[in-house]
Amino acid sequence: MRDYLRSTPALLIALVVGFLTAMAVQYGGRLTEKVFGVDIEPRPVLARGSLGEEEQATISLFESRKSSVVFITTLQEQTNPWTGHPMQVRSGTGSGFVWDEKGHIVTNNHVVAGAGGALVNVADGRSFQARLVGTDSEHDLAVLRIETLIGRPPALALGTSHDLKVGQKVFAIGNPFGLDWTLTTGIVSALNRQLPTEDGATITGLIQTDAAINPGNSGGPLLDSAGRLIGVNTAIFSPSGASAGIGFAVPVDTVNRVVPQLISKGRYTPPTIGVIVDEEVNKALSQTFGIEGVFVLDVERDSPAEQAGIRPARLSRSQGFIAGDIIISLNAVRVRTPAEYVALLDEVAPGGAVTLGLRRGSSETQVTISASDN
Repeated sequence: MRDYLRSTPALLIALVVGFLTAMAVQYGGRLTEKVFGVDIEPRPVLARGSLGEEEQATISLFESRKSSVVFITTLQEQTNPWTGHPMQVRSGTGSGFVWDEKGHIVTNNHVVAGAGGALVNVADGRSFQARLVGTDSEHDLAVLRIETLIGRPPALALGTSHDLKVGQKVFAIGNPFGLDWTLTTGIVSALNRQLPTEDGATITGLIQTDAAINPGNSGGPLLDSAGRLIGVNTAIFSPSGASAGIGFAVPVDTVNRVVPQLISKGRYTPPTIGVIVDEEVNKALSQTFGIEGVFVLDVERDSPAEQAGIRPARLSRSQGFIAGDIIISLNAVRVRTPAEYVALLDEVAPGGAVTLGLRRGSSETQVTISASDN
């Protein structure tokens, strides 16, 4: 009796399995429906209808600009431990975009800094060895060049950044975390931001955006809703190292001023008028004299500033430090520090006019000077 009771559950299970198997043979794919009364036919699909105008515009923008964006892989030379021969290994990734029809590629300086070489992958699957043309750490920009005669990827159309408005729609295309040709969207969150670089410099005039910018996006384009280049994505502000909704881009007006020099000379030479200033000394003098402005510490010989009669500071044995001219504005924009002065002067084209507002003694005056690129 005890053995019979133990075998009862097994017998019941066998009977149920046999019953279900027989039903499956008879009714095939409608077994569940026949046994439990449940309909397992696929649900009907609801027709979506046309995409919205904004969606269509975003899709069109990505598809038309994707081929102008590149995936950059940097290389480092190492010694093969087995053979002792030099070899190139991958060291990092980043983004870039086609600048012109001659194969110049713009990216961030920090993407290629210290690299022994670079590979540029384009959207159609081809890969090219790239040659470094020029770098500018002050604006975190660099130019590479690829050699191809057939099927050159198209250059991006350029926009402007001086007329951007907070709230404008923006689009970033790049390769975050090595995920190629990724599109993110957002708005212009703020303008004229400043960001310190690893070498102690400060990049000024940056565009702030909430479009997701992550490691690997560096060097990629920031586009407006017309698909025009308005900035080069350069950095994020994030304690975790991932996007926190605060990204920065070098404005295209700066890019369009710097890149031609990088292509032609391999470096960027900012405009100058021959005035010598210093941030730390200026801070101390401003506190001592109680004056906000840029103290002219010296004037270079035969410079535009000397020719215009700009007066430098001087030292006297009896009186000590004697202030010369103090720059209080540049092209009608108030300046309080050397950093502000340099940033404004950097926006002037070589040969362009620079009108300085000066505090000279107890009075104020203006002087107009032509900037040079020496």
